[in-house]
Amino acid sequence: MTAPMIVVIIAIVLMLVGLFFEIARPDLIVFFTLFFFLMMGYVTPEQALSGFSNEGMLTVALLFIVAGVFERSGLVERLVGTFLAKSKSERGALVRLLVPIAAFSAFLNNTPIVVTLTPIIRKWASDHNISPSKFLIPLSYAAILGGTITLMGTSTNLVVHGLLLDTDSQGFSFFQLAWVGIPITILGLIYLIAAGPRVLPNNQSLIEKVKENTKDYLSEMVVTKDFPYQNQTVEEAKLRNLKGLYLIEIIRGSSRITPVTGQTRILAGDRLLFTGMLSTIADLQKRKGLELDTGTDLSMNDIQQNGTQLVEAVVSHQSSLVGKTIKQSRFREKYKAAVMAVHRNDERVKGKIGDITPKAGDLLLLVTGADFDQQVDHSDFYTTSPIEEQKFYESESKGWIALIVLLSMIALVTFQLLSIFKAMVIAVGILFIAKVISPHEARNSVQFQVLLLIASALGIGNVITETGTAGWIGSQIVHALAPLGGLAILASIYIMTNIFTELITNNAAAVIMFPIGYEVASAAGIEPIGMAVLVAIAASASFLSPIGYQTNLIVYGPGGYHFKDYVRTGLPLTLIVMVTAISVVYMIYM
Repeated sequence: MTAPMIVVIIAIVLMLVGLFFEIARPDLIVFFTLFFFLMMGYVTPEQALSGFSNEGMLTVALLFIVAGVFERSGLVERLVGTFLAKSKSERGALVRLLVPIAAFSAFLNNTPIVVTLTPIIRKWASDHNISPSKFLIPLSYAAILGGTITLMGTSTNLVVHGLLLDTDSQGFSFFQLAWVGIPITILGLIYLIAAGPRVLPNNQSLIEKVKENTKDYLSEMVVTKDFPYQNQTVEEAKLRNLKGLYLIEIIRGSSRITPVTGQTRILAGDRLLFTGMLSTIADLQKRKGLELDTGTDLSMNDIQQNGTQLVEAVVSHQSSLVGKTIKQSRFREKYKAAVMAVHRNDERVKGKIGDITPKAGDLLLLVTGADFDQQVDHSDFYTTSPIEEQKFYESESKGWIALIVLLSMIALVTFQLLSIFKAMVIAVGILFIAKVISPHEARNSVQFQVLLLIASALGIGNVITETGTAGWIGSQIVHALAPLGGLAILASIYIMTNIFTELITNNAAAVIMFPIGYEVASAAGIEPIGMAVLVAIAASASFLSPIGYQTNLIVYGPGGYHFKDYVRTGLPLTLIVMVTAISVVYMIYM
């Protein structure tokens, strides 16, 4: 082992630790690790930056645009909503939900599917007096399983495809992964439908918990005629930056003011609604002209009037909110919404709201105005509760146009008349020409932080290869496991990849393990394409934790889950998928 290899291994271990403990956004951690390798001279600038022109990464960017059309059209939600409406039982609903979700996820980005279906599932569950926690983990798992069927089913497949192209291979054909993807999807859905209702908990949503314990979240004060700051702004009245308290709404007669800004004026008779550390409300009572209304029958329904809503939002991995306090991120001004509470691991985060630093997976309870939906930046967080009635920005006809275009391109790729990249370029071009999507909407659909993560990870993959680290690790694995046979070698690569994807992110896990798996395949006489299939499947099969895959993170808070719920439900599924994937790859490619 050479000195550069030792440095590379140490740096990657530190990167994995940083990703696991979320010391910064994943894309920034991976990018700065790549920058370090570049400064050390372990790769040329061309090799380090090759990920930014990688065909797989660029295809992911184009798919974000296509998926954006479907997300705005509401086509998938309407179809699934129709299926669910006919369900009468819990297990029947799971069948009607999971089968189409897996099918849609084979051709569409599964993240927006899970985001937009979560509110629909919760409403159906509420209407039928069933806990939504019985459905949300299965929703995520079905989306993950479906994404393993085709080349475009998940970004991980496209990333590994791009890595294969860099080795002068032809890459994956459109349905090459289906040899493994279809069996694991069928077996996985059977398990979820049969065992899901028994192993999943009965949890309340955050909004339901808050409604049952309103006084733990809200306190009301009345402005009397003695208030010395009448007709002055909230800032002038010194009602901003309170110790542990947050002014979220002002009720003035029949009207409501939310969110409350520093320039909002205070009038006599105003009812001020505070949230935060309500134990410190006594400090406000000492102020002249402010009286605590202890006899109020205030409920959450009282603030859900005149366009004011309670909304749950899950902080994403790529969120710009991570690493900043809520106050520093200027949340109220940016999103036209006030944070009422932050929940982490199904427990309320204590302290002053403005001083809380959100983490990926945190559940925010927001009090919003009527224009909130237009303000949402989906790269920062995902709204998982219905906003008023179900509504969509685009007509359903645009979704059908996009679907026809997409299916046409898929046919051309399947018959190898076009590469997946060229097909997506043409698809996006047609959508622009037909005015199905505008340049502004296309830009908003692309998750640039995800692309930076993928491109940087691809550069690190080159580092692992060029420094000989992949070759050295691969030779050690083959030397140690060759006496045990090909199955043991395949199992070792699968397990290593799967552990990485549970601890960090799926794309980073795939990029780190691909060069190692490729070297192992060459040394052990395994077809490299088979090893690539195994790495792609293992990197996507994240069922044991909420942090390894975006869709698991999305349902974590809304389902009121604990980490153990993923382990209890996901461990049997992980074993089913692992045994099936290794067996199929062994039979086809050994």
